[in-house]
Amino acid sequence: MPRARHHPRRALDSDGNPVITTKGLTKVYQSRGRQVTALDGVDLHVREGEVFGVIGQSGAGKSSLIRCVNLLERPTSGTVTVDGTDLTALAGRGRRPNKDLRAARSRIGMVFQHFNLLSSRTVRDNVELPLEILGVSCAERTRRALELLDLVGLADKAKAYPTQLSGGQKQRVGIARALAGNPKVLLSDEATSALDPETTRSILHLLRDLNRQLGLTVLLITHEMDVVKTVCDSAALMEKGKVVETGTLADLLATPGSQLARELFPVTGDASGPDSTVIDVTFHGETATQPVISQLSRTYNIDISILGAAMDTVGGRQVGRMRIELPGRYEENVVPVGFLREQGLQVDILPAGGTETATPAPVTETLVKEAAK
Repeated sequence: MPRARHHPRRALDSDGNPVITTKGLTKVYQSRGRQVTALDGVDLHVREGEVFGVIGQSGAGKSSLIRCVNLLERPTSGTVTVDGTDLTALAGRGRRPNKDLRAARSRIGMVFQHFNLLSSRTVRDNVELPLEILGVSCAERTRRALELLDLVGLADKAKAYPTQLSGGQKQRVGIARALAGNPKVLLSDEATSALDPETTRSILHLLRDLNRQLGLTVLLITHEMDVVKTVCDSAALMEKGKVVETGTLADLLATPGSQLARELFPVTGDASGPDSTVIDVTFHGETATQPVISQLSRTYNIDISILGAAMDTVGGRQVGRMRIELPGRYEENVVPVGFLREQGLQVDILPAGGTETATPAPVTETLVKEAAK
């Protein structure tokens, strides 16, 4: 698997083709006589069958991006390709979507933040709506709606109305409706931001289950790191309309200086004095359960201070970061640091200013050999 880098990388499915690709995507809005750039040359690649999260603060361009993916918003420039179809080429220059674009959109499901259910329709009728628009027969619409309501755990709510449902139940109806056309891609626009934490977890687990059962490729946007940790395989960080970092979570956690990794597992703590070495250690895979720090202390007979730590589960695996302090300057701790790296840990050295850095591997190896001599 290719390593993540500090700029967007190409992510491929098993056939060698990305399922969702944007190239040079730009969106400029006109507001009160001035131009506002929401997307600034976004390149994004989402692999088949993965849950891909786009995270960033308000105004980063996340919503504009996901609405451009299914052309609810027309990009100012650039291309959007979904499952091998160039949607921007299908759109043409007309203001209204043409027949070909509507057909392509039917293979892309969309889940909205505020549910967007019709209060005058029953739950079953809301799920049937996309199929009704596509001209599917009444009997087939009903069969499909009941099947989907059972899939999302609402088989007993088919005849209820939206006002009789909780927020989580409404979102489950929204998900069932998004799946009505049997899409290959599901887009989620802040689908859990209006829900309480417990309901959010249940919706995220539902999305993961659907991803696995149906082979769905899920692209979701969020401003919550917990969402990324809970459900995503890969993620991209957006700032001011640009994708500044992207990759699988495993790659990001193993990438020196990764901003996403720091935000997924933040640790804090300051050095007790100038003559010490502060390092951030990232544990993942088998190393997360090994007593590496105690082994380090015993092996080199040094006192280690733990300044901060964060542990969590990502994709069913324990992952964590720990900030520790070693007595003495870095030059005196080259061998202990090399020991940690030999155990398969990601080690980032923090200088006196507190900014995370990483010693290049060749330099580290040379220093370890010299210190060993």
